[in-house]
Amino acid sequence: MLFSFSLKTEREQFYNITRQVQSFLEESGVQDGLCCVYCPHTTAGITINENADPDVVHDLLLGLDSAFPDRPAFRHAEGNSSAHLKSSCIGASAMVIVENGRLVLGTWQGIYFCEFDGPRNRRCYVKFIENK
Repeated sequence: MLFSFSLKTEREQFYNITRQVQSFLEESGVQDGLCCVYCPHTTAGITINENADPDVVHDLLLGLDSAFPDRPAFRHAEGNSSAHLKSSCIGASAMVIVENGRLVLGTWQGIYFCEFDGPRNRRCYVKFIENK
């Protein structure tokens, strides 16, 4: 079963979507298997990282800005090449193990939708693959 939801995003931010994904898991009834969280956008991504200290998200965004600054030499007409680079670095999806009807995440881990080029109206997809 494929689930999806919409996000209205700001310019550049990480959105913790762990609860939304877990609620889809509960609705699906899958007890053991895999969960794929997918972002169909070229200037956004999905990652798993710490969800306890909001400074981690701040530092991740700062680090990505430092690694992929906007440059006058970029040719892409929309002017968002740094967002494309960040998206490629982070990736468009994440896989999470499902066991006993729960996402298998570390104590401090959360699933994040990563916006690099907002504000936008975004879509996110979640698919569960059950072990039989």
